[in-house]
Amino acid sequence: MTARVEQVTTNGTFSIDGEDFAVENNVWLLGDDDEVLIVDAAHEAGTIADAVAGRRVVAIVCTHGHNDHINAAVELSARCGDAPILLHGADRMLWDAVYPDRAPDASLADGDTLSVAGTTVTVRHTPGHSPGGVCLLAPDGRVFGGDTLFKGGPGATGRSFSDFPTIIESIRTTLLTLPADTTVLTGHGDTTTIGDEAPHLDEWIARGH
Repeated sequence: MTARVEQVTTNGTFSIDGEDFAVENNVWLLGDDDEVLIVDAAHEAGTIADAVAGRRVVAIVCTHGHNDHINAAVELSARCGDAPILLHGADRMLWDAVYPDRAPDASLADGDTLSVAGTTVTVRHTPGHSPGGVCLLAPDGRVFGGDTLFKGGPGATGRSFSDFPTIIESIRTTLLTLPADTTVLTGHGDTTTIGDEAPHLDEWIARGH
């Protein structure tokens, strides 16, 4: 049986380079009635824990280290049986800015696999929005894209530790090579598909952000 996906939306503040922005985040739960994998831990640990509803949390995967994707991670872990928190090591400096005294439980690397509810997802390193950004590829035509690709284009660059040519290369080589009907479950906003976004690659490059 294919693991199902549940969406939780939370609200809070994204802080970077001395500026604060009010944001709404998507938190994704992949699993079944017994266990779940949490993709991102944004803002409201209690809201996310309520959606978990007592199921075993295999892991809390942080798609990247920006504060709005990790600021509920430690509290959420504690609420969910000390579930392990996973983050790519290249974003450790972003994590440490939020949690200077508590390290993630393990580092993610390109090609890692995580299994939940009979489904295995593959970690793909997709830097650009941040150095350690990752996506999770599910075998059923879904990808948890974090802030790498949105409906309408790449995740934002132009801030500390971000790079536009790098995110374009990540999208071109890792995401746009997926089947056109692949659903992209984004870190903010609406879902999209690879087929909807792929034709616009040259437009994104031309506008340069």
